[in-house]
Amino acid sequence: MTQTNQRIDGKRLWDSLMDMARFGATPKGGVRRLTLTDIDRQGRDHFRANCEAAGLTVRVDAMGNMFARRPGRDPNRLPVLLGSHLDSQPSGGKFDGALGVIAGLEVMRSLNDLGITTEAPVELINWTDEEGSRFGHSLMGSGVWAGVYAQDKAYALTDLDGVTVGQALQGIGYAGPEPAKPFSADAYFELHIEQGPILEAEGKQIGIVTGAQAQVWYDAVIVGQDSHAGTTPPSARRDALVAAARIIDLVDRKMRARGNDGRGTVGRLQVFPNSCNVIPGEVRFSVEFRHPDDAEIALLAGEFPAEAAALVELSGCQLHLTELFKIPAQPFDPACVDLVRQASARLGYSAREIVSGAGHDAVYVARHVPTAMIFTPCKDGLSHNEAESIEPEEAAAGCQVLFEAVVARANRPL
Repeated sequence: MTQTNQRIDGKRLWDSLMDMARFGATPKGGVRRLTLTDIDRQGRDHFRANCEAAGLTVRVDAMGNMFARRPGRDPNRLPVLLGSHLDSQPSGGKFDGALGVIAGLEVMRSLNDLGITTEAPVELINWTDEEGSRFGHSLMGSGVWAGVYAQDKAYALTDLDGVTVGQALQGIGYAGPEPAKPFSADAYFELHIEQGPILEAEGKQIGIVTGAQAQVWYDAVIVGQDSHAGTTPPSARRDALVAAARIIDLVDRKMRARGNDGRGTVGRLQVFPNSCNVIPGEVRFSVEFRHPDDAEIALLAGEFPAEAAALVELSGCQLHLTELFKIPAQPFDPACVDLVRQASARLGYSAREIVSGAGHDAVYVARHVPTAMIFTPCKDGLSHNEAESIEPEEAAAGCQVLFEAVVARANRPL
């Protein structure tokens, strides 16, 4: 791979990140840009306008995934893709997802500034609903595109107010005419903050991501009996929250039994009727496990449902447990990963190989397209939090590696 000796504009990148952070800005310095809301629409419209100003052709598919294309010298060559997502958690940070999209825009602008015409087309993507925080289904846009989820089932998902994905897409004007399905592409690169503490702790500027962890997610509903807190004795109680607490403890114990590689989380909990003097009669909550080893996730998926059901039965309640999805560990393409490795080395950045603990759109894209990811450090490894923070030079370093890898792949000899 030949070095370009060309540089992205780090200040423009940072200014553009701060510009996008205006959409859904929170008082604590984060963003609340929930997918398919009007704030998301405003961010999308702003992104689209910037893409079109850079001469890119923007199209939108039926899931609202946005594709901004820069032509190459050879229109018959498969495109090189890059991107991430613009939606956020309810109290999210400025950089999760947005870094990859806005850095992709900076790559396009830099190609324009430097007068570079790549051999292959380059296409920038904003994937819909990576976070899953509104409709309870993460990686939704890329998952439907990759054929992992059926579009009609995704359209039927509802938020807490009963609004469906289909209605929300129509409501913000991003139910595009193109089918959401995979198309042939040469490669996909995604830049993202690490969302963990390893790079910062080791003083590394770049994470060369070799793959992503296996995961299994559940939706849990425990049904007991709501009754008066003052008049119902222990022998007559069917407390759904007590049963849920026992499962939460089980999740934590199963995680810790797997050492530092284990991950187990209950991140969402709804208690009904949610009154201080009523014994809870129903609890709804999420459960997820992650591990680098497929065998460990298979073991958890085999053990957890029966053990959880037994704990709930002790409380005189019923458990309804639905497995939402199970994602195998996903290795990334060695040749694409090597382009990231080479770019980091030639640019003089300190780097290390790393497995992604989080799920990303790249995990599903990798099922169809050769894929690699680039990580940058984030302060204290903090993410999904308004205090999420990175430095301008960290963003610029990640974007420069992205630029080099994309250009090298788009210009590779066939």
